[in-house]
Amino acid sequence: MKKLILTTVMLAIALTGVMAQKPAQIQFDKTTHDFGTFSEANPKVTCVFTYTNVGEQPLMVNQAIASCGCTVPEYTKTAVQPGEKGQIKVTYNGAGKFPGHFKKSITVRTNGAVEMTRLYIEGDMTEAEKK
Repeated sequence: MKKLILTTVMLAIALTGVMAQKPAQIQFDKTTHDFGTFSEANPKVTCVFTYTNVGEQPLMVNQAIASCGCTVPEYTKTAVQPGEKGQIKVTYNGAGKFPGHFKKSITVRTNGAVEMTRLYIEGDMTEAEKK
């Protein structure tokens, strides 16, 4: 009986210690990027969103999904340890799209305290000069 009580107490202490740690938490340096104006002649533009794990557990980015097929996110696939940084590289390809202003979103899902974050890219693609 004493062993059962001792085991239960030890288990409760261990669980309390684990639960006292803060979960992983993602913090982006920015959540919006403006490409400004670029020509339809060079329709591919890229930016990088850098994030830091400000929690106390390893952070995993489970998904990064763009709002349309013209935007492709690439992200760090390994766990980001507390205090370390990761990246999400986003490429917009305006080939075949109408010139003008665009705004796209990237939904990032993690194992962190905040499970979902939205990133935004925008810009103005101008019509290519005709020769």
